[in-house]
Amino acid sequence: MDDPADHLKSIADLARLAGVSVSTVSRALTGKGALNKGTRARIQALADQHGFRMNVAAQNLRLGRTGAIAVLLPMGPERGRQLADPFFVTMLGCLADALTDRGYDLLLSRVVPQGDDWLGSFIRAGRADGIIVVGQSTQSAALDRAAAHYRPMVVWGAGSADNMHVTVGTDNVAGGVLAAHHLIARGRRRLAYFGAVSVPEFAARHQGFLDGLPDDLRDEVDLVPTAMTPDQSFRAAADYFAAGHRPDGVFAASDVVAMSIMAAAAEQGLRVPQDMAVVGFDDILLARFAHPPLTTIRQDIEAGARALVDLLVRRIEGQNAGTVQIAPELVVRESS
Repeated sequence: MDDPADHLKSIADLARLAGVSVSTVSRALTGKGALNKGTRARIQALADQHGFRMNVAAQNLRLGRTGAIAVLLPMGPERGRQLADPFFVTMLGCLADALTDRGYDLLLSRVVPQGDDWLGSFIRAGRADGIIVVGQSTQSAALDRAAAHYRPMVVWGAGSADNMHVTVGTDNVAGGVLAAHHLIARGRRRLAYFGAVSVPEFAARHQGFLDGLPDDLRDEVDLVPTAMTPDQSFRAAADYFAAGHRPDGVFAASDVVAMSIMAAAAEQGLRVPQDMAVVGFDDILLARFAHPPLTTIRQDIEAGARALVDLLVRRIEGQNAGTVQIAPELVVRESS
C-alpha cells in the first residue's frame, strides 16, 4: 500500500501528515507569524524530507491577497530628501520588523506625486493588501480623497480634526512648545526656527514653538525656510549667518537640519552652545554623536512604526481604528 507521505501535493497533505492545521504549516514554511520553535522545525523537516515546496503566490491568489504592505514615501517640495535620511532609515527598519512579526512583506515605493490621482492609481493596481504612507508632504488632499473609499491605509504624520485619513504621529505642536520652554529656560531671547513650513509636520513644530514663547518674543522669531537635506539646510544657515544674523537660540525642524546649522555656525566662528543654543527634532542615533551632542525633541519612532502596523492590520480586518498621537520628550544634551 502506498505511503500517503509520498504524495504530498498540497499544504493540506502536509498538514495531515504533521497532524496540525493548514495555517500552522503556512506559518512554519513562510517563517511568518508566531509558532513554537519545535513545531516549526518539525514541519520544515517533514517538508524537506518529502521535497515539498509551498507555492505562496498561488496561495495568496486563492485568498485574494498579496501578502505585502506597501510603504509609500511621497516626495513633494522636499523631494531632495533621500531614503538615506537617518529618520527614514530608522522608520523603515522598524516598519520592516513590525510587518514581519505580523506575517507581511514590505513593498517600498518612493513616489514623486504626479497629478491628483497618483495615490488612487497605486491603490487600483492592487499591489498590496494595505498602505502605510510615511509623511504627508503636501499631499493631504490626495490622502483624504483616497481615504474616502479605501480603508486599509494609515499615514505617519500630523493628526488633524480636518483629516479624513487616519494618522499615527508625534504631537508636533507639543514638541515645539517643549523646545521653546527649554530655550527660554536657558536665557535665550534672540530666536530662530529653521524648517520647511509648507509641510504639515514641520509647520506644526513651528506653531508649537511660537505658542510656547512669551508674548514679547513671539513676533521677533526669525523664520528661516529650508529644505530638509543636509546640504540645502547647511546653505540656508550659512547664508543666514553670513547676512549678519546672530540668534542665541535656534529650533530646527529635524536633527539633520540642526546638525547642518551647527556646522554652518562653526564656519562663522559661532560657538554652540556658548553663543547659540541649538535644539533639533527626532532624536536620530547620530544626534548623540554630533559635535556637541545635540539636544532634541525625541519622537519614539519604534513605537510609531508598531502603532502604524497595528492600526493598519486592524483596519484590514474591518475594525474601527482611529488616529494615534504620541507624546514627544525633551532630551537635553550639550548643544543647549
